[in-house]
This record gives sequence, C-alpha cells and structure tokens, in this order.
Amino acid sequence: MRALRNLALATTALLLVGAAPAPDVYGEADFARVRKLDAHVHANVADPAFVRLAAKDGFELLSINVDYPDFPPIAEQARIAYAMHAADPKRFHFATTFSMDGFGAPDWAARAEKQIDAGLARGAVAVKVWKNIGMVAKDAAGKRVFLDDPRFDPVIAQLEARRVPLIAHQGEPKNCWLPLDQMTTDNDRSYFSEHPEYYMYRHPEEPSYEQLMAVRDRFVARHPRLAFDGAHMASLEWSVDELARFLDRFPNAMVDLAARMSQVQAQSNADHAKVRAFFVKYQDRLMYGTDLTDSPPDPHARAQNPPATGDFIREADAVWRADWRYLATPLAQHVDAIKADTPGLALPRGVIDKIYYANARRFFRLNG
Repeated sequence: MRALRNLALATTALLLVGAAPAPDVYGEADFARVRKLDAHVHANVADPAFVRLAAKDGFELLSINVDYPDFPPIAEQARIAYAMHAADPKRFHFATTFSMDGFGAPDWAARAEKQIDAGLARGAVAVKVWKNIGMVAKDAAGKRVFLDDPRFDPVIAQLEARRVPLIAHQGEPKNCWLPLDQMTTDNDRSYFSEHPEYYMYRHPEEPSYEQLMAVRDRFVARHPRLAFDGAHMASLEWSVDELARFLDRFPNAMVDLAARMSQVQAQSNADHAKVRAFFVKYQDRLMYGTDLTDSPPDPHARAQNPPATGDFIREADAVWRADWRYLATPLAQHVDAIKADTPGLALPRGVIDKIYYANARRFFRLNG
C-alpha cells in the first residue's frame, strides 16, 4: 500500500512543453469537469474530506478493504466503508474482503462466504484478495497457501454465480526481486532498502516472482467466468508487452494502474510511441487507480504509507492532477522516481473517458 510513496513523487517541477493540445485531447483545464473514477483507494478513516475532494475533482471512489495487518481490522474497515457508502452511495463505492485466518479448517470456506455475503448485502461491488495469499499466508498444517489452491474453489464459485468481480493483488513489482542497482525506479529502491523484510531479492527461500505470476495465471485460466481485476497492473508493470500478452490470453481480465505510474513512465521515456499505442489498443481493459490510502497513523505498521506532509487531501489532489497531466495531456513533468522529465501520453479523449470512468463503471456493474 505505498501509493503516496509511489505516486506523490510524480508531482514536482511541472514543465510545459509544446503548444495547446489537439482538439481530440484533453488539457489540464479539463481535469475537474471530466467524470472520473479512482478504482483503487483505501479509505480507512471515517472522514468525509476524501469524498469532498473527490467531488471537487470530478471523481468517484472505489475503496478496497484488505486482509492486511497494517490496516485497521477487517471489521473496522467494513464499518467505515458501510458508513461512507451510505452517506454518498453514488460517489463512494467499496470492495469487501475475507480473512485468511484458519485457512484449511473445515469451516473456513463457510466463514469466508459469510464475510463476503455481509459486505455484498451492504453494497460491496467486488471482493479483494491480497498478496498475503502466495507470500505470507499458511494453512493449518503450516504450508504456504497460493491462489490456485482448490480450497478457494467454493468461494470463487460463489463470486462467479453472483457475477461479483475479484480484485487480486498477487506478487509485488518485479523490482522486489532485483538487486538495487537493477531496479527501474528510485521509489522501489528506497522502499526495499528501508524494508529488507519485504525485499524478496534478499529472501531466495521465498517464492520467486515467476512462480507467483504462474500461479496467478493458472488461477485465471481455471476460472474463465470470473471477472478478474489484476490490481497494480497485474504485477506486470515493468513491461507493457508482457501485460499485453496477459490481456490477450485472458479475456475475462482487466487491470488497474494503481501505484505503478512511475514504472509506466520509465517505459514511455524509453519508447513513448509503444506505450501510447498500448494504452490505445487496450483502452477497454485498463482502469485508472492510485492506491491512495487514508489510514490512521500506526507507529507499529512498518509497511504503512502515511501522508508525507501530514496533509492527505493536498497530496491526493496532487497525485490525481499529476496522473491526469501524464495520461491526458502532452505536457511534461519531472518524475523524481525515475530522475527524468516525462512527456504526457496525450491519449485521445475517448480513451481517457474509458480508462478513467467507463471501464470501471462497466466492470464493477455500477448502474445509474
């Protein structure tokens, strides 16, 4: 959950380049008036300020509850989501989750289904599974649990029958398995330097990146009727070519862009035309998201990402505007994470409208 670490770095030293955008391209002045949906945030504080900012900036929100030890307990996340959705159901949407505690016990699947049912009854539009499946969680016998474990089948069958999408965060950025000098972004380099316990390059005894991606692919292949959202660009953020192959192979899959913009920008600086062409070709399969996280400060939460300035609202607004500048306009901005000025992709208006709004509305079946 390192959105503000990964994305707020992209907001500094804006540099105007070129002339006014072409008629079929949005400009910076269009930002607040265009309908948008951030399909990957975490609102873990019962504070309407985030929703007020979203309204001001033209956003709807999809807040995702997660079985994550550095967040409030699942029940508290749910309580906050229920209250915020009830207060503004057209702007605040949410995804529910279930606990991995006791996985493998005879009653585990029934308990997980009960948690899912409770969230759906209160308005949840999706279910989230996190990277603890594959990287942390173990069953009652002490064996590592992976997403393709058949003991998940009853839960997945429930989602398929009810046409409920699954949001799956599997793995980490590929940088997590690389030496520091081979990482592509400074934000990953600094984070894994400071958190060696999460730096898989230092833990060769743990599952490899390739193993986790293969497990995820087997899972998606086994559930072709499941609406599948590969969170964080399906952990294929390092290569639009690899992500294209994933999308071609799995027509039931979408991906969100949350917390991976600097990796995309590194690629577009190397080959702007290729990255832009990818976004245009796969315009129906991509959803805008940030991983912006408004959580109560916790000094014991090593992986938590609090606002760098103590002003979450200001930082969220800056992240949204920086991403808009990159995706929607031809304008450049300095991206500290890759130590470079990065020209925008200037995606056509129709493409922006899908990535920022229509795709998520369709995928999560948000009517009205």
